[in-house]
Amino acid sequence: MEKMDIGLIGLAVMGENLVLNMESKGFSVAVFNRTVEKVDAFIQGRGAGKNFKGCHSIEELCASLKRPRKVMMLVKAGAPVDDFIEQIIPHLEEGDIIIDGGNSHFPDTIRRTAYVESKGLRYIGTGVSGGEEGALLGPSMMPGGTPSAWPEVKEIFQTICAQTDEGEACCDWVGEDGAGHFVKMVHNGIEYGDMQMICESYHLMRAGLGMSNQEMHEVFAEWNEGELDSYLIEITRDILGYKDEEGNEVVDLILDTAGQKGTGKWTAVAALDEGQPLTLIGEAVFARCLSALKDERVEAAKMLPGMVKPFDGDKRAFIDDLRKALYASKIISYAQGYQLMRSAAASYGWHLNYGGIALMWRGGCIIRSVFLGKIKEAFDKNPELKNLLLDPFFAEIVKSSQAAWRRVIVKATEMGIPTPSLSSALSFFDGYRTERLPANLLQAQRDYFGAHTYERVDKPRGEFFHTNWTGRGGDTAASTYIV
Repeated sequence: MEKMDIGLIGLAVMGENLVLNMESKGFSVAVFNRTVEKVDAFIQGRGAGKNFKGCHSIEELCASLKRPRKVMMLVKAGAPVDDFIEQIIPHLEEGDIIIDGGNSHFPDTIRRTAYVESKGLRYIGTGVSGGEEGALLGPSMMPGGTPSAWPEVKEIFQTICAQTDEGEACCDWVGEDGAGHFVKMVHNGIEYGDMQMICESYHLMRAGLGMSNQEMHEVFAEWNEGELDSYLIEITRDILGYKDEEGNEVVDLILDTAGQKGTGKWTAVAALDEGQPLTLIGEAVFARCLSALKDERVEAAKMLPGMVKPFDGDKRAFIDDLRKALYASKIISYAQGYQLMRSAAASYGWHLNYGGIALMWRGGCIIRSVFLGKIKEAFDKNPELKNLLLDPFFAEIVKSSQAAWRRVIVKATEMGIPTPSLSSALSFFDGYRTERLPANLLQAQRDYFGAHTYERVDKPRGEFFHTNWTGRGGDTAASTYIV
């Protein structure tokens, strides 16, 4: 029997749709699922009459593949990935490739790459974004791992993924070991931030301006025709305009407690580990945590009335200000995300293509937007760009949006409507553009109680000093200094 191009383990929503995508693009696929009844149901159902081979064991799956064998897993992150790796390895030969297409934590991918390579095999950890529809019609893919594995899977990956309007594939090699899953993690963190900022904008219009869902639907429809054109703005437009069979506006029936799978938290933790101020995404994660305290919030609403001032301005002008504030804050979010990727690349020895990453996010994924083309242009012009805010295009937008941005935050504060992500974005902007922050006082405090030392403005960087602030301390200073 003719050997198959690729094998896939895991026929849940993403796996099933991804293999249908592969087969529709001309690739033959062997499929296996731990619950083998699911394999038979797929072969007799959505896969009927198509170029699939249903397998009832991992041994059968591996035996049915062309060399080098390519075995892709789309299973739950964590222990199941390690379990399947152990089951797959005995049935592979030198140079064969194991691919993890799930949302694995990047340190696990670093570990697994080294382990699989020690067995003479190759490993890829790839982020796959776009949800069910993306998997079927064209996702964004962010592969990293063993570099020599990329040419072996490039044709399949770039054929099945989304394409930009210019015909460029939203998939390219990201970097060594865990780089692909790290970039997917940052993508998800930015997704948290984008969603939270949109929700804050909705809250301001709904609670602050008293707008109906239909009115907000029309605002988001208008925004989606301009610089905010994106998948998340588009679906927000659709959600606000949706009614069920009984005429109910479904968004109003949904309980206000947000779930999360952990990738936003991973992004915030990685930023803390790298010492990078990923403030907006951090606030977006905490906003979901706060939403989960539903019972406490109901009680607090009765006991803690705020000093709330009703909106008393020009609604249309405020909505325009809000559009500018949202766009400027979005720039801050991506600037912070790219800062984190640059720092991690230095820490882990990755060679990331920052313009290429923006291209991968242009289509197929949840954060896809017109805006990402401008990020690619910025890094094409200056591959060594330290921060998006230092690119002339983005710098001008943020500068010109400042007045509107500040008016929005002031009004939100007066109305008692929380805007944690929009506010943190403005605070970051103000901090980033401030030549002298009050950290000199903070360093004096640290030196006072812990002899942690400080640098001086009148001395070269790298020289550290200690002051005996009380006259009772000695001359011994702390031996470590970490920024």
